[in-house]
Amino acid sequence: MKKILLFFLLFFTVICSKVSAKTLVVYYSYTNKCHEIVQTLTSHIEAYVLRIYPADKTQQYEANNYAVGSQLLSTIQADPNNANSYPEIDPVSTSLSDYDTFIIVTPLWWSQMAAILQTYLFHHGQEMAGKRVGLIVSSHSSGISGVVADARRLVPNANWMGNALWINNASHGNRETLIQNWLSEIDYFGVVTGISDVKTSEPSVIYSIGGLRLTKAPSSGIYIENGIKKIATKQ
Repeated sequence: MKKILLFFLLFFTVICSKVSAKTLVVYYSYTNKCHEIVQTLTSHIEAYVLRIYPADKTQQYEANNYAVGSQLLSTIQADPNNANSYPEIDPVSTSLSDYDTFIIVTPLWWSQMAAILQTYLFHHGQEMAGKRVGLIVSSHSSGISGVVADARRLVPNANWMGNALWINNASHGNRETLIQNWLSEIDYFGVVTGISDVKTSEPSVIYSIGGLRLTKAPSSGIYIENGIKKIATKQ
């Protein structure tokens, strides 16, 4: 009897330790498209959010046929290992050591990661080494391979969670479905919460994605019922 009790104690200790894992969503948004993506994403996961802002709020990166934004990227490309190549951003005090999982949400500029977010990752990407990292890229129509390359350069030795999610201008209105599918494809809830593999013979055992036992299924959002991830949507 003592062995059985010890087994269940250890089992639930492991589960609780996985549930306590924290996710940080890091993003930059200029046209507000990435901000909308983050709002949709965080309606389906429990996460802290860090928005990166440029130090110079007066810049219009699209001015003169995107000459300003293009010049910032050219400066980075010319000397990517030099901190002076990157545009200044507002100071950030968030400690990345407090988090186990990161989701980076960035716009695409001229087939590259937006210069402002490159600055943040240049200074803090090393702190994500060995941790789970996902990538969501917003663009008008261009492919995202250059942004993926930038992310892997700036966040070396990360444990990348599957392929990056690409949300272009045509699919932005369908972002909720795309995000839900992507979270499922990378097994976000199984990896981060550890709940997806919990099996039980008891009917209608329901948990929030944070691991809290619920008395009934929520009217909206993602939850786990009898070990199966489900999505409830308001009718």
